[in-house]
Amino acid sequence: MQQYFIPESQLHEHHVVIQDEDARHIIRVMRMKPGDRIICVVGGTAFLCRIDELSGNEATAEIESAVAAAPELPVSVTIAQGIPKGEKFDTIVQKGTECGASAFIPFNAARSVAVWRENRTAKKRLRLQKIAKGAAEQSHRLVIPRIAEPLGIDRLIQAGLSFTYKLVAYEETAKSGELTALPALLHQMSQGDSLLAVIGPEGGLTAEEAEKLQRSGFVLCGFGPRILRTETAPIYLLSAVSYQLELLNNEVDN
Repeated sequence: MQQYFIPESQLHEHHVVIQDEDARHIIRVMRMKPGDRIICVVGGTAFLCRIDELSGNEATAEIESAVAAAPELPVSVTIAQGIPKGEKFDTIVQKGTECGASAFIPFNAARSVAVWRENRTAKKRLRLQKIAKGAAEQSHRLVIPRIAEPLGIDRLIQAGLSFTYKLVAYEETAKSGELTALPALLHQMSQGDSLLAVIGPEGGLTAEEAEKLQRSGFVLCGFGPRILRTETAPIYLLSAVSYQLELLNNEVDN
């Protein structure tokens, strides 16, 4: 069933009003008709709604019931992604959103080949925010991950002070055969915690960056015995978090 995020200002006592791009999607792309049902998420709550009226660039839908849903990860995971080349960040945001990421921070790493010029940063963030919205709707998330402003390493370290846990995906750690840091970190986490995960660009992090992050409380982790592409690493991590805190814990509880 198609899902849409609706601003709270468009929620009324018994109905929601859907406008602009979402309304056009309902009318022109999905070709829905009165009587069709959709899910509308307002302020983190999902509602089953029945379309009542379609006109121009606006749709009105009656609220039928609240939807009991718990699709969010038990912990809040923010991906600090070394800015990659081309459209790789699009893929990272899309797939990372599907896997449960809470936010993405573009990280200006020493080996980042791509540079976000200041006069184009707002446009790039808006593009990525739209990708996050579409992926959150497709995966029936209750929140849309936030795309933060780009940060250098010093500001990233400062931002890390507000997180419960902090890790760095470091290629040299993986090459040395270290396989225990990530499982140990995941085992410590519990519902309501927050995790900041730093992932390097195509060339990885420099030894100086890794050492500086480690001195600031970040745990250097290998993501298994294979070297992952920059766009694969965040998906690997989010999958590991989901397995440890959702699938495995559920299996143990049952």
